[in-house]
Amino acid sequence: MVLNFKLRRAHLSLFVLLLIVASCTRITTTELGSGLIPAVDGVNTLDTIMEVITDNFDDPDTTRIYRSNKVIIGAITNDPIFGRTSASVNFELYPNSFPFFIPGTKDSITVDSAVLILSYRGIYGDSAKPLRLRVDEISTNTPLNPFRAYPVNHPNVNPVNTIGSLANPFDLDIRTIKDSVKNRYEKATNQIRIKLRQDVARRFIKDYDSTNAYRSDSTFRSFFAGFSVKVDAVNPANALLYLNLQDTNTKLALYYNSSTTGATVRDTNVIYFRFSPIISGMANFVTRNRSGAEINSRLTTTSKPDSLVYVQAEPGTYVRIRIPNLGQLSNRIIHRAELIAEQVPDDNNLLTLDRYFEAPRSLLLSIYDSVNKRKRSIPNDFIIDQSGPNLLTFGGFASLKSVPGYDRIINYNFNLSRYVQGIVTRKDSSFVLRLSAPSNDSLSYFPPYPNGFISQMYYLSPTQGNETSAGRVRLGGGSHSRFRMRLRIVYSRLY
Repeated sequence: MVLNFKLRRAHLSLFVLLLIVASCTRITTTELGSGLIPAVDGVNTLDTIMEVITDNFDDPDTTRIYRSNKVIIGAITNDPIFGRTSASVNFELYPNSFPFFIPGTKDSITVDSAVLILSYRGIYGDSAKPLRLRVDEISTNTPLNPFRAYPVNHPNVNPVNTIGSLANPFDLDIRTIKDSVKNRYEKATNQIRIKLRQDVARRFIKDYDSTNAYRSDSTFRSFFAGFSVKVDAVNPANALLYLNLQDTNTKLALYYNSSTTGATVRDTNVIYFRFSPIISGMANFVTRNRSGAEINSRLTTTSKPDSLVYVQAEPGTYVRIRIPNLGQLSNRIIHRAELIAEQVPDDNNLLTLDRYFEAPRSLLLSIYDSVNKRKRSIPNDFIIDQSGPNLLTFGGFASLKSVPGYDRIINYNFNLSRYVQGIVTRKDSSFVLRLSAPSNDSLSYFPPYPNGFISQMYYLSPTQGNETSAGRVRLGGGSHSRFRMRLRIVYSRLY
């Protein structure tokens, strides 16, 4: 009798426990993995998912690459999701001083060769596909301005024209760039070496001297306006190369033989022209062509909710995010509010294009100030101190996760806890958000409450974001059936 009573009580306890579990709205624990969040128990602590509405836009903001940044050359011809990309760089190299002359008696100097050497600093895309490089001469009618930062995505604003080739087309095997270069003049790696035509070498070594082109930097610019390096945008090119113009690996090497008067021994010598941070001009252009690509039918200029959204590193695209019911939440304690964005894998290219064309290493969640035409920080959660922005706690870095059917997808999370708390407690404004992949970018920063009235402009460098053009990702939008973008809120009621 006592035994039967204990069994019945055990069955009743199990039944009540199942009812409690079934009534809970608990889902996965926070994906940010930081902070002390109470366990969701369905009574004291709850969680909910808020709907977001997403749509895609081309980013018209001007992007610039500065002298201290890496520059880009290359071509992407086979990206069925985001389309084609081509990148060219234009720059000037100078001797160490002016007036300049080649040592030795002019009659004794004989031309050996001229080699344009570029400092390789990384790749985005497929390294197995060769690139065909071309080196052209910039027209003196459109010389580079050393005091101008040229817009990357608007080459027609300040055009740079060319007047002919300086070298035969050069087929570059990207996999060999890191091979060592060892000769009597230098020992180096990560060099792209392009031999210029012999007549070009003669111009620099024999024809130009201190009485004409080498008299001053302005005179030299009137004789020779610089180099333009580009990649043929034809198959199978599918990579962008990153270069450094300012380090010692980038230079024009002039090899020549000479002897002093009366000497019988001739020796091969080399002189280098380099990029000057003071007088050298530079323009890096990147052109996107999305015709025929999947993204092209998803971009809009109006409100058009999308289940798939696309973020491409600058110059690229952004996603507009609206959370329609956020401002209607009742007052409550917000333990965690996080925006979750997940990659939608390309099933046809999981091990090829989806791996070559990596996702941006960092996304920026911001508000767009339509009056002043600039981005501004998320109130109270995006914080800048002496060490810079709190990107580790705010979020935005790409992370990997496994889900059924896929061993790796890219995941982005943003901590919006204080922003949401301000909305539900103080009735702060609920803004339309913007998701982008910044490179050289600026942000109008407002300090957190209660000091969020005076803003200051903050510069986001590629170190904090992405190298220009490096990264693209297709994400699930607010209405995607599986990889849905969402705002998850862990909270407690106020009794």
